[in-house]
Amino acid sequence: MTDFWQRVTLPIAGLLILALLLWAVFGAVAALLLFALALLVLYVLHLRQMAAFEFWLASPKEREIPEGHGVWEDLFATLNQLIKRLRKKQDQLSQALHYMEQATSALPEGVVILDGADRIEWCNPLAEKHFGLDTRHDIGQQITYLARQPEFVQYLAMAQFAEPLLLRGVRQDDLVLSIKVIAYGGDKKLLISRDVTHLERIDTMRRDFVANVSHELRTPLTVVNGFVETLLDMEDRDCDMAKRGLQLMGEQTERMTRLVDDLLTLSRLESDNSALHEEPVDVPQLLEQVMQEGLRLSNGQHTLRLDLETQDKLLGNLAELHSAFGNLCSNAIRYTPAGGAVTLRWQTVDGQPVFSVQDSGIGIAPQHIPRLTERFYRVDRSRSRETGGTGLGLAIVKHIANRHQAKLVITSEEGQGSTFALQFPEKRNTR
Repeated sequence: MTDFWQRVTLPIAGLLILALLLWAVFGAVAALLLFALALLVLYVLHLRQMAAFEFWLASPKEREIPEGHGVWEDLFATLNQLIKRLRKKQDQLSQALHYMEQATSALPEGVVILDGADRIEWCNPLAEKHFGLDTRHDIGQQITYLARQPEFVQYLAMAQFAEPLLLRGVRQDDLVLSIKVIAYGGDKKLLISRDVTHLERIDTMRRDFVANVSHELRTPLTVVNGFVETLLDMEDRDCDMAKRGLQLMGEQTERMTRLVDDLLTLSRLESDNSALHEEPVDVPQLLEQVMQEGLRLSNGQHTLRLDLETQDKLLGNLAELHSAFGNLCSNAIRYTPAGGAVTLRWQTVDGQPVFSVQDSGIGIAPQHIPRLTERFYRVDRSRSRETGGTGLGLAIVKHIANRHQAKLVITSEEGQGSTFALQFPEKRNTR
C-alpha cells in the first residue's frame, strides 16, 4: 500500500516543485497555469486508462488486458496474473468435470442429481435413456413431471429409501428399472437407476422352468403310477390290459429318461468347468448318421433329403455337434405333418460353414421365434409330446452354438415351413 501511494504522489510532488521554481523565475501566474495544465494532462491520462479498463471489462474473455502506464501498469500486471491463475483453475475444474462426466457416462447405472424439490440438476446419458430425459430442456424440471408412475411418485414423497423400488414400464412396457435414492448434502438426492430387465426375464424363465419341469415329469409319473396300481389290483396279469399297461409304462419311463438326460446335458453345457475338446469333425459323415436317425424317427412318414454342397470339415466337438444337428433334424420332423419334406444342408456361405434344416411343416408365428430356445417352450405342445420331444432340444442347440461361436438363425412363416441354420465362424472351417 505504501508503494502505491508513493507512485501516485511522486508525479504530483514533482510538478509542485517545478511550479515553485517557475514561480521564482516567471511569477505566480505562469507557475499556476503550468501546474494546472500538467494536472489536467495527468487526469486525462488516468481517464484514458480507465476507459481502456472499462472496455476490457465489457468482454474480458475475448479481449486482452490493456497495457498500462505508471500506477496502472502495476495494476494491470497484477490483474493479468490473477486472471491467468483463475483461468488455469477454471481449466482444471472443467477438466475434472469432464472426467467426472466421462466416468458417470461409463457407469452401468443411470444417475440423476435432484434438489430439495426433486428438480433435476444433472443426469448422465444412461439416466436420460431410462427416464426419457433431455438435458437441453429438462434441467430444472421436477422428475415426477417426466416419470409419472404412481409408485415412483409415492416412493419419492414418502422418502423411505431403505429399500430400492422396482419400476416397470418407465418408457416402454418391457423395461424394468431398480430405483435407489441416496440423500446427501442436506436436502439433495442422488437417484440411481439400473436396468434389471434381463435379470427379471431370467427370474421369470427360472420360475417357468421349475413349473414346466414339474409338469413334464408329472404326466409320465401319473401314467406309470396309474398302471402300477391297476396291475396290482388285477388277478390275471397275463391279459392284454396288463401287456398294454407295461408297454405304456415303458414308453413313459423312456420319456423321463430322455428328459433327465437332456437336463444333465444342459447342466453340463452351462458349467464353466466343462471345457470344449475340439477336433476336425467330418461333417458329411456325421450328417449321414443324423440322416439315418431322422429316417428312423420319421418311420417313413416324411421325405428326408441330405444336400452336401461341400465336403469341408469343421473344428469342434463331435458329440456336441452331433447333439445339435440331431436336435434340429428331430425338431423338423416332429413339427412337419406326415407327407412333408425335410432337407439337411451343409454348405459354405461367404467362407462361413453353415448347417441348416429346412422343413415344410406348420411354421412358426413371429411372436414365438424369440422364445424358441427357452427351456420347455413349445409352439405346439401336443405335437411335440406325441412324438417324444422333451422341450429342451433348442435350448441345447443354443448352448452348443455359443460354445462354438456359432449363430442360430431361425426363419419361418406360418403354414410355409421353417429353416433353422447354424452359422459357424470362418476360422472353424478346416477344409
